[in-house]
Amino acid sequence: MSGAFRGERAVVVGFGISGRAAAHVLLEEGADVWVSEARTPAELNESLRSEDPSEDPVGLPEVRVFAGGHQQEHLDRATMVVVSPGVREGAPIVRWARDRGLPVVGEMDLGARLCTVPFVAVTGTNGKTTTTEMIAAMMRASGLEARACGNVGYPFSVAAREPHQALAVEASSFQLAFQESLHPRVSVLLNIAPDHLDWHGSFAAYADAKARIFALQSGDDVHVGNRDDADGARVSKRAPCTVRWFGGFAPGGGDVGVEGDRVVYAGGGGSIDLGAPRETNRTTLSDAAAAAAAGLAFGLPEDAVRAGIGSFEPLPHRGSVVAKARSIRFIDDSKATNPHAALAALAGLERVVLIAGGRAKGVDLSPLGAAAPRLVVVVAIGEAAPAIEEIFRGRVPTHRAASIEEAVSRAFDEAPPGSAVVLAPACASQDMFRDYRERGDRFTAAARALAARFPATIPSR
Repeated sequence: MSGAFRGERAVVVGFGISGRAAAHVLLEEGADVWVSEARTPAELNESLRSEDPSEDPVGLPEVRVFAGGHQQEHLDRATMVVVSPGVREGAPIVRWARDRGLPVVGEMDLGARLCTVPFVAVTGTNGKTTTTEMIAAMMRASGLEARACGNVGYPFSVAAREPHQALAVEASSFQLAFQESLHPRVSVLLNIAPDHLDWHGSFAAYADAKARIFALQSGDDVHVGNRDDADGARVSKRAPCTVRWFGGFAPGGGDVGVEGDRVVYAGGGGSIDLGAPRETNRTTLSDAAAAAAAGLAFGLPEDAVRAGIGSFEPLPHRGSVVAKARSIRFIDDSKATNPHAALAALAGLERVVLIAGGRAKGVDLSPLGAAAPRLVVVVAIGEAAPAIEEIFRGRVPTHRAASIEEAVSRAFDEAPPGSAVVLAPACASQDMFRDYRERGDRFTAAARALAARFPATIPSR
């Protein structure tokens, strides 16, 4: 224990996964920790049991937990406030803290202050987890003891205190909005499309949060941007350090791109083949190019970058074929939680039955209409079902389903021979499910139940 926060009275706002990690780390580093939690004690205990039945629902005995709603007195004698990702910038407790002149940071900021090894930080609207995990695989292939952390599910503050040699850190816009200390050796902005506007308030505020990933970079630090993403490229050009690019092709100058189904690096001696991921759809190839650009900028050898790309296993709920019934393929892209991601999920597919809908998060879903030419039927679910129906009215036959199981059954009934049923919701999941994983798992289970009744009549791919 370094005692980095000894003498602090830290108030952690929110006691979910991120908040509990922050509380643990702050305690280990010498702080006195209080927690302000919006949920009631019963709701908090039930949440802890559902996340990990072995976890003590009381939490940490050294931590004083105030459940049942945030109150101004929870901030009494505080010297710092650590907010969880779900807490909005405009929340009253954040405003109260700032009115008192208290520093307000996120759990990721704790990791940035404690981290003593070089790291790559990755953000973007889509592709963050795949890219971050691939960078970590490249680091390990080079011989470094490294791991992925941050928004991938393993807190940065915890990883920062472990004996790693390098880290790959995924950062969401929620986390970056409260970031004051993040200084990566290499930062990556994959893309920017409207998302989480209910939280940020505007697209400009959302983009500004993403830009905080390179706010402290300078000099020999490197930022990697996407030259094919217009909004993202405009933000990347603001980086106060060296900027390198990835994209759909590699024109030269040290950039990384894609030629056919291969990732290539335009080095000084010509185009260098960096291999291909095991799944070579357009989205995965773009993520691999971004990871390669970051790995090379970090100083990893080409062989390690190639090995990291080639060995990477596709992550669940990101476009894998999960079942085949008769001549119909079922594709789970439950992680496609905004229109930009849903359109990427449909790229290269034809004759698709699309299952879409959920909680729109304040995002305009109308860009999803660009997929109409490749769709034969749409099945709408969740809170956004009326909006989905309106988008495709007069363009694509659309039906509404009350559950994911009903949606899968209706999609199968409507699917013409040789087509694909694709779950690409373009929305968040919390109106009907715990998270996108539960949504994808239930889609997969329903699809496989159909596959058991109606065996595949198409060859495996």
